[in-house]
Amino acid sequence: MKWYELTIATTEVATEMISNFLHENGAGGVSIEESENMNKPRDTKYGEWYDRALNDIPEGVAIIKGYFTEEVNMDQLIADITPRVEELREFGIDPGNVEYTYVEVDDDDWANAWKEFFHPIKITDRITIKPTWEHYESSEGEIIIELDPGMAFGTGTHPTTSLCLKTLEAVIQGGEEMIDVGTGSGVLAIGALKLGVKNVLALDLDPVAVSSAIENINLNNLSNRAEVKLSDLLGVLRSNDDTDGLTVKPPVDLVVANILAEIIMLFVDDVFEALKPGGTYIASGIWKNKEELVEQGLIAAGFEIADKHRDEDWLAFVARKPQVN
Repeated sequence: MKWYELTIATTEVATEMISNFLHENGAGGVSIEESENMNKPRDTKYGEWYDRALNDIPEGVAIIKGYFTEEVNMDQLIADITPRVEELREFGIDPGNVEYTYVEVDDDDWANAWKEFFHPIKITDRITIKPTWEHYESSEGEIIIELDPGMAFGTGTHPTTSLCLKTLEAVIQGGEEMIDVGTGSGVLAIGALKLGVKNVLALDLDPVAVSSAIENINLNNLSNRAEVKLSDLLGVLRSNDDTDGLTVKPPVDLVVANILAEIIMLFVDDVFEALKPGGTYIASGIWKNKEELVEQGLIAAGFEIADKHRDEDWLAFVARKPQVN
């Protein structure tokens, strides 16, 4: 089968929003490559040594690739996406001097090529994400997340995903019931279960993500403690049909959402409703210029800000629903 590969050169800060636009327009897969030049700060606390750049992408620039079936009119697609990308400037997100190009490719050219860039990554002292096709010798007590993201976003290499895993490690006490909103590849649901969460309900509106999450949960032998559903949080809260037969039902102890700040703001009241008194909400995927907006929204909904965790220019909020007096 032939596909169109759409390449968009933009800025790192705009990648989340533009990737979302591509998914909304029917992309069968999206990949993101950011600058890895020698001037970019790197995490070396685990002894990593870098003697050369991993790519020649200029600092601050990102290359997004979206894949579309050959039936798609690519010129029209670009025409539809362009004004939405330019509109990001009004929200304080600078996409830079955006460039669009596309070529025709075969399935195998894109479905597997990205795998050469995905290797085991140590998130914390305890957590390592390992691609299923890579050999890795784990140490005693190390938590290994086996992952094959397929066409779903979420390898753990993006700062928002690793930040969320680090925050989960700091928050999880053990025995919680959790909802993962926008689960993607299921990496956060798997990490939470391996950190001690009892059961997880993983939700996503993308059928590709749902299939990927189910596959990865099975790879980690956690299918008896996780349920994956094609839904959003509002659907689960409002529809009896969506909760019938589920092991994990609201209210729960923990909700995690690694998505865009603008989306987080849309359902902050629903998350409050989905939590037990004393429950915790981890909201990640927030760029630094949205920090105050999200914090005010959480407080307005009734949350107390318990903590903030940062990675580069991204942050995650740890918010608590107050106990009933």
